[in-house]
Amino acid sequence: MKESPQEEPVAPIFTDTEALLRSLLLSVSHVQIFKGKWTSIKVKLATLETRLSEISVSSAVAENPLSFDLLQSLSATCSNAVSLADLCHESTLQGGKLKTQSDIDSLSAKLDAHINDLEVIVRSGAFSPSEHRKSVVSTSVSVIESSRRESVRAEARNLVTRLQIGSTESKNSTLDLLLGLLQEDDKNVLIAVAQGIVPVLVRLLDSSSSSEIKERAVTAIARISTVDSSKHVLLAEGLVLLNNLLRVLESGSIFAKEKSCIALKALSNSKENARAIGSRGGISSLLEICQEGTPISQAVAAAVLRNLAVFTEIKENFIEENAVLTLLALCNSGTALAQENSVGCLCDLVSRDDDLKLFVAREVGIDNLKNLWDSAFTAQNLEVVVQLVRTLASCSNIAEFLAANGFLNRVVAALSFGAMGVRIAAARAVYDLAYCNKTRKELGEIGCISLLVKMLDGKAVEEKEAAAKALSTLMDYAGNRRILRKEEKGIVSVVILLDPSVQNFDKKYLLSTLALLVHSKKCRKQMVAAHAGVYLQKLVDLDVEGAKNLVDSLGRGKLWGVFSKH
Repeated sequence: MKESPQEEPVAPIFTDTEALLRSLLLSVSHVQIFKGKWTSIKVKLATLETRLSEISVSSAVAENPLSFDLLQSLSATCSNAVSLADLCHESTLQGGKLKTQSDIDSLSAKLDAHINDLEVIVRSGAFSPSEHRKSVVSTSVSVIESSRRESVRAEARNLVTRLQIGSTESKNSTLDLLLGLLQEDDKNVLIAVAQGIVPVLVRLLDSSSSSEIKERAVTAIARISTVDSSKHVLLAEGLVLLNNLLRVLESGSIFAKEKSCIALKALSNSKENARAIGSRGGISSLLEICQEGTPISQAVAAAVLRNLAVFTEIKENFIEENAVLTLLALCNSGTALAQENSVGCLCDLVSRDDDLKLFVAREVGIDNLKNLWDSAFTAQNLEVVVQLVRTLASCSNIAEFLAANGFLNRVVAALSFGAMGVRIAAARAVYDLAYCNKTRKELGEIGCISLLVKMLDGKAVEEKEAAAKALSTLMDYAGNRRILRKEEKGIVSVVILLDPSVQNFDKKYLLSTLALLVHSKKCRKQMVAAHAGVYLQKLVDLDVEGAKNLVDSLGRGKLWGVFSKH
């Protein structure tokens, strides 16, 4: 049975190749025609001879899987070149001159490729005996985690080298091996990145004319982009990578477009990259995928658009492409994830533009908005729908419409939802919906205040602040102040948050609420009992606006002497 390339002895073919090179150099010195081209080839042959001399026929060379293929290819080129040189020994050419000239040019290109392959091999250290021994030892003790990592490291280094040499077919098979390695676990991704795989993949994506190579390369890049600690390496590739990913969006296969979107999702969080994507037609390509792509690619394309919509600098690109209508369509027809991302994108896109809010409110319609809310499959789905309601409600005309069509009850119900993100979004929506005393009164009557008080005791500062902000605007209606006074922990929960040790918390909402309640004797007693004086004096010392006025109000109640003792 014929041995596999990895099993065949390398030393004989190494010796034969060196002999062929010497023979070819001798033959080239006797050519009579196309002397200029052959002179150039002679220089390349001398370079190849030097490169081969740098590689000793050690056990590493003999056993390295790259050896046989590389030497066999070089030997075949030299054999053909000897025959070609012999044709040119006479001053008159026997065969076709144009064909011979073309063959010489082809030979020159092949020699360039061989030189490049050998240089890559030498630089990579693939033929280093010490490195090779590490790999062999690692394989034999792969049950030990550290040795397993060393084995993966050696394999990744080998694949990095293979991707820089050889034919298109060879690179395709190597990419398949790489994808298998990357898919195993995130640690393998980190190891491959450390071995320099990213620049090699970007060069393949940038220079290859093979659609198969591009598809595999973008798939590998997408996999790397899913590991957070590797994203900085992709970002370092800058516009070269970004431009190639955008080209895949325009002309790649459906599968490649999906993978390109995954990579772009990781790269689209910076303002610089967002601008580049917007100015290079990326938004148009992403919207096209949202309309015609697979369910998975639609969801990921919408995620990229969601990242981009944060940056006001490229808002005009969205407007030019009629993005709102496409996103609204995806809200109604996409998967749960596609809906979540498209709604989230709309929130950011319209947040600073009342005209766009009115347009979205008209286009989405109250029934569709209710359907989105009621059919939310996950907490994340519901959170973004609540955010959209809140964003639209920040326009008073829309807030009035939402309040009149059942959204107050929906928002209040969301205040007790299990997921904190939903509760925070709902509390913020309460703040915007409570634009007048009529809705403040209704919100108070349907149990909003009790739920907000519970949120004041939440674990996250973000949740506490959202609840405090909503309470502050509800207190503008006198009836709601009465409700809060009746809450067992209402005043106490507000006062406790005055403590300066509760950081990253805007105290103005708390101070506003307490200022509206301080005129009640019962409330003043509760504030004092909760150590409001101590906290307020600290806030006065910190020059927090509103603290001094509240201190004075408490003092006018002739209780300063009492609370100052605490």
